[in-house]
Amino acid sequence: MQGIRAAYGRGVAWIEQDYVRRIIFKELDQPDGANIAMIGQIARHALDRGYHAVVEGIMPTIRYGEMLAELADSYEGPAYFYYLDIPFEETVRRHATRDKASEFTAADMADWYHPRDLLGHPRETVIDQTSTLETTIHRILADTGLTPMSARRD
Repeated sequence: MQGIRAAYGRGVAWIEQDYVRRIIFKELDQPDGANIAMIGQIARHALDRGYHAVVEGIMPTIRYGEMLAELADSYEGPAYFYYLDIPFEETVRRHATRDKASEFTAADMADWYHPRDLLGHPRETVIDQTSTLETTIHRILADTGLTPMSARRD
């Protein structure tokens, strides 16, 4: 979520699953895909360097759950997970407004869509479709303590 970094300031590493999978590796979302381990490595590297890591994307639990759990378990600080609970029809509508709208179709998205695909982590918060982008960003910043005053200044 670019909005978290924009609101917080320096010190947030934004790790976009789509970018790692589609741009770096140009791979399909598949079990044991190269992107899964790489996302974990990028996040660990960012955390080791003092950044807050925001891992974002459509990450089915069956493929990404283990990596995300290991990442949370290996990190000494608190880990937060947010699941945006958006019905498929609304997901398609929102996708149509994005710059990437022509890169994949609603039929492609139907293959990826898994309603309520929760990780089961104690700090997993479900955010429903009524939450605006601004409200969601403010909620995440408040929950995690990421206030602009605590941002990196170097």
